[in-house]
This record gives sequence, structure tokens and C-alpha cells, in this order.
Amino acid sequence: MIEERLAALNISLPNPPKPAGSYIPVVRTGNLVFVSGQIPVKEGKVQFEGKVLVNITIEQAQNAAKMCVVNALAQLKAELGTLDKISRIVKVSGFVNSSQDFTEQPKVINAASDFLFEIFGEKGKHSRIAVGVASLPLNSAVEIDLIVEVI
Repeated sequence: MIEERLAALNISLPNPPKPAGSYIPVVRTGNLVFVSGQIPVKEGKVQFEGKVLVNITIEQAQNAAKMCVVNALAQLKAELGTLDKISRIVKVSGFVNSSQDFTEQPKVINAASDFLFEIFGEKGKHSRIAVGVASLPLNSAVEIDLIVEVI
């Protein structure tokens, strides 16, 4: 059902990106699944690099946030076998590569939150943080991690 919604949005899940460091991409404990930070990478290459409003626009950063969610969903599918086991998106943590005076991080991460609601409906509503940071791995514009509840 969830993958049908993705298909209706013309979104196909990629192979899950490989970790960029010494960690595993997904940890499951009980009915919670933690997805490590995902960056907007496609076929091994970062698609949105730099600081918002310095090197990229807010709209591009919003697209980066959506790509991070797609990569997180790919990680979840690899772990769970199907996204239909997700009973709730619990929390989204969003990090935005920001200049010192940029304060619209929530606007960037709203794209990820709205996208999750579009895919999962009420189950996609979640708690969240949206934080500006001085830099991110591989000069990524955005990084997002998820906590989900599964059945």
C-alpha cells in the first residue's frame, strides 16, 4: 500500500545508500526502528551540496530533504522487507547546512514532514527538530534521520 502511494507519486526507492562512516544504517529495538542520518545521495553522489542561500536555494534544500526521506525509506524497506510494517513515523531530526544568519531551517525540513504525511497520512505525523549546522558530511545541504514504530 505505501509503495503504491510512492508509485503514484512517481517515486521508486533506490538501493539503500551505503554508510559514509563506521555505523550501521538501521537499528531495530523492540517495535522502534532508528534510521541513521541520510543525506541527499543518488548513485553514490551527493545531489545537493553547500549552504542554503549561499550555494543552493531553499527550494533546492527542500528537494534535498525529500531525497533524504526517500533514502531513509529505502533503508527501512531493506530492513523490514516492506514499508507496510511501519505503524507510525515517530520523530524526524533535520539538519540544514546553514550560514550563520540563516534561520529558515523549519521551512526546509517542512518539505520532509509534508512528504511523510503525503505518503503515510495520519501515521506520518511526527515530532521533529530542525537545526542549522555549520557543515554536514560530504558538504551535504541536508541530513535527516528517522525514528519509526513498526508492527
